[in-house]
Amino acid sequence: MRKSIMRYFVMAFILLFSLSTFLTGVQATSVPDQKSPELEKAEIYGDIDVTSDKQTTVIVELKEKSLAEAKADGEKQTKASLKTARSKAKNSALKTLKKAKINRQYDRVFSGFSMKLPASEIPKLLAVKEVKAVYPNAAYKPDSIKGKDVTLAADAIYPQMDKSAPYIGADQAWKSGYTGKGIKVAVIDTGVDYTHPDLKKNFGPYKGYDFVDNDYDPQETPAGDPRGEATDHGTHVAGTIAANGQIKGVAPEATLLAYRVLGPGGSGTTENVIAGIEKAVADGAKVMNLSLGNSLNSPDYATSIALDWAMAEGVVAVTSNGNSGPENWTVGSPGTSRDAISVGASQLPYNEYSVRLPSYSSAKVMGYQEEKDLEALNGQDVELVEAGIGQADDFKGKDVKGKVAVIQRGVIPFVDKAENAKNAGAVGAVIYNNVTGEIEANVMGMAVPTVKLSKEEGEKLVQQIKEGERSAVFSFKLDKKLGETIASFSSRGPVMDTWMIKPDVSAPGVNIVSTIPTHDPKNPHGYGSKQGTSMASPHVAGTAALLKQAKPDWTPEQIKGVLMNTAEKLTDENGKPLPHNTQGAGSIRIIEALHASSIVTPGSHSYGTFLKDKGKQTKKQAFTIENLSSFRKAYQLEYSFKGAGITVSGTERVVVPAHQTGKATAKVTVNSAKTKAGTYEATVYVREGGRKVAEIPLLLIVKEPDYPRVTSVTVEPGAKQGAYTIEAYLPGGAEELAFLVYDENLNLLGQAGVYKNQGKGYQSYQWNGKINDAATLKSGKYYMLAYASAKGKSSYILTEDPFIVE
Repeated sequence: MRKSIMRYFVMAFILLFSLSTFLTGVQATSVPDQKSPELEKAEIYGDIDVTSDKQTTVIVELKEKSLAEAKADGEKQTKASLKTARSKAKNSALKTLKKAKINRQYDRVFSGFSMKLPASEIPKLLAVKEVKAVYPNAAYKPDSIKGKDVTLAADAIYPQMDKSAPYIGADQAWKSGYTGKGIKVAVIDTGVDYTHPDLKKNFGPYKGYDFVDNDYDPQETPAGDPRGEATDHGTHVAGTIAANGQIKGVAPEATLLAYRVLGPGGSGTTENVIAGIEKAVADGAKVMNLSLGNSLNSPDYATSIALDWAMAEGVVAVTSNGNSGPENWTVGSPGTSRDAISVGASQLPYNEYSVRLPSYSSAKVMGYQEEKDLEALNGQDVELVEAGIGQADDFKGKDVKGKVAVIQRGVIPFVDKAENAKNAGAVGAVIYNNVTGEIEANVMGMAVPTVKLSKEEGEKLVQQIKEGERSAVFSFKLDKKLGETIASFSSRGPVMDTWMIKPDVSAPGVNIVSTIPTHDPKNPHGYGSKQGTSMASPHVAGTAALLKQAKPDWTPEQIKGVLMNTAEKLTDENGKPLPHNTQGAGSIRIIEALHASSIVTPGSHSYGTFLKDKGKQTKKQAFTIENLSSFRKAYQLEYSFKGAGITVSGTERVVVPAHQTGKATAKVTVNSAKTKAGTYEATVYVREGGRKVAEIPLLLIVKEPDYPRVTSVTVEPGAKQGAYTIEAYLPGGAEELAFLVYDENLNLLGQAGVYKNQGKGYQSYQWNGKINDAATLKSGKYYMLAYASAKGKSSYILTEDPFIVE
């Protein structure tokens, strides 16, 4: 669920006027300073710290290299020798640990195993000499936002997947004979309904593997599973890649393999995701798609490492970038992978409308699904119905059919409010703010035309309804025709530690119509509209299958490079170029990639941090230019860096013989006396004969990066009454960490604890439920805020939902 902007406004006010003073006053009486252990709990099992004997699962990486890593280093490694080394490590661990059990074992792209053990035993595990690292068995979920089912007429033939596949050029590729035929594409997801009429032809006798139920039937979770809700995400992703029926995916003749790693309700964990990656490589997949993720902005997380080595093994790994935008630093694993192709979500060209609602000057269009819905509502005298906060229960007993629902912001996402309104029969919605001022967000794809109002005018409208004035006329006007741009929800980079630009590329990810299961043999044609980077990633995976068919000898690095080189640069609604960390290299274009006669790699580069306080600091990067043609080519390079005190120099001309490669070097110097702290972007322009070959995004950071010092906080009840576990994720550690308690109206009550010099990653703390170590919380709902500071920068975050004290 997206965090309410309302909370940020309130918290910003509180922090500005009271937090600094408050913290100064409580440090002396806070919980004693202590360093929390770096490795804590498996997120899916709740909050656990190493003082607990509660069972948890971790991912153990060994010093012994995986098959892929050893191969890349030119070392001899076999499954047998790796098994021997792994057995030695397991035996050492099991002799040392109490009540420990080995779950899954890995060798191809990740060397190690998953292990279940008491959390208190983790420090002992870290001491086993064969162990290189231990990772939490983090929870994964699909990177999609709730969509809706759609109906296609029984006799309707859709030669393309809605509008998105032809927009990026899939239909033109088909005409050229490239359909993905003969290319195996792995869908690592919630499973796939391989019986769907539009997907049957893409599956052979072997369907893949189910790591949730440990069998060879990777079907989606059906309705009625006692473990959780039915799923349809993987089927939607598979259809986007390769549907071949009433709708067609990007690569309609590709062979699909399904690996179910997310179970009922779409939940899963690291140990199954890595197992799915390993199995896909073993089964000969040439492309794999992972439209899933978590909030861990770390390049060295276990799943990201597995994807990097899958790429080294010749598999094009494509992953979603996440749906936590629009702020920077929101990309999560496995989108943080160094080598895999991370994909952001774009919004196809659309028309922007304004609205006039008499006596309500703050009225603006938040979003809509189809223009015809706006046209149907335009100028009509419609009845308004007050519907609380727009939850399904708020519509019970209310007649909203053919009417407009008036809803307050809060608790559930905007899209759910509109969806609930439509399900109740409404033809439109008004959503008003729950804090002073207007709602900033615009949300494409709302189920019904949705107008937003300020808090003041929304309350005025509700009062008008209560007084019996229930009619209103909405007048819509076309304001602007907008081109393709990035969806606001799409996560942004950079990546922690490597400071890499992410996403790598973008692709359509808003209102994508694709296949979904019905689990009804009499009505098997299920279709749904979804949005998210989950929907963007399979567009790229399908494109990779087309490229692999056309260019079977191309490596994953070449495919990634050509997609980035030929991408279309995107702008915002005002025509201003979008930042690199918003769009990557741009939106993919299939035909341009197929016809490319040159490839420049890497397709983007980060020079990282420049931390000197005095003097100059210089870094350089080499680029490889590959001439794919049968003719000698001369390439011209230009460099652009915006920022005082930053100079760039490099190779200006490279001559490359036919079917050969050449090198170019770009050197950047930062003068610390003239350059302000901040993040700077640049571009290398590569041309040949006056024609654009590539625009390579560059990035550098001067002084300490502004990444969030804390990115998540949760509160869970402990084993004893009145005891709680607080967990926070600290991307780079914290010099100071404070937990502050607020009531459900966001009034500051006091502190739960203050800690100093905390390590990076997940940190867990035991809390006795008392404020300022004195007052006990009464029964009710509360929010916890985590405030962290490090290296002169600070940030804070509030629990997404209140925790309950009984």
